[in-house]
Amino acid sequence: MIAIIPARGGSKGLPGKNIKELHGKPLIAYTIEAACKSKYITEVIVSTDDPEIYEVALSLGVKDTFLRPKELAEDSSLAVDNYLYTLDRLHMEHGLDTASFVVLQPTSPLRTAADIDSAIELFRIKSADSVVSYCEECHPLSWHKYVMPDGRFENIFEESLKNRQDTRPTVFPNGAIYIFQYDLIKRRLYYSENSYCYLMPRNRSVDIDTIEDFEYAGFLMGKLK
Repeated sequence: MIAIIPARGGSKGLPGKNIKELHGKPLIAYTIEAACKSKYITEVIVSTDDPEIYEVALSLGVKDTFLRPKELAEDSSLAVDNYLYTLDRLHMEHGLDTASFVVLQPTSPLRTAADIDSAIELFRIKSADSVVSYCEECHPLSWHKYVMPDGRFENIFEESLKNRQDTRPTVFPNGAIYIFQYDLIKRRLYYSENSYCYLMPRNRSVDIDTIEDFEYAGFLMGKLK
């Protein structure tokens, strides 16, 4: 199974984050290393529009393929369009089997090869259309609110005064692992009735968007050493 690591160059929240050094290595290195250690991943592909990211990725052992077009790396670009473009080119130009594939975002440096393998095993055991990694939410979803421009609250859900212990636990996508059948993505879907959750602990679920996320990931890495 191939792994696609999407890493565009135009991050706004934390500029240059994909190759920003974290504990002495570019951030993207942690995801490449985990993918290369997987028992089931046969090719690691970095999908980027940025030549600098691409060169760093090649030095870390990914397959030499191609840069994605700029129009697939804008703030408004949809990930599904990039997946379809990348998969079709990999199949046509490199002869790779793209019937199913893994997406590993470089912003999840604490995800391990064991996580990837366990998620792939779940995907295969269930003959799933997709498997997506999630993390358990600490607080009930019913506590969430919108905030109006003048600062007043607006309910998202019917107001409930239940204690946390009396509510059903919810989970949220942590951005670490996505496994898809190509046929599902071709329909421009991520989920079907045959989609499953791979649950990960909070200490491996950091998804880096900001400098605070980056620093927290570094703190956790220091503790795990």
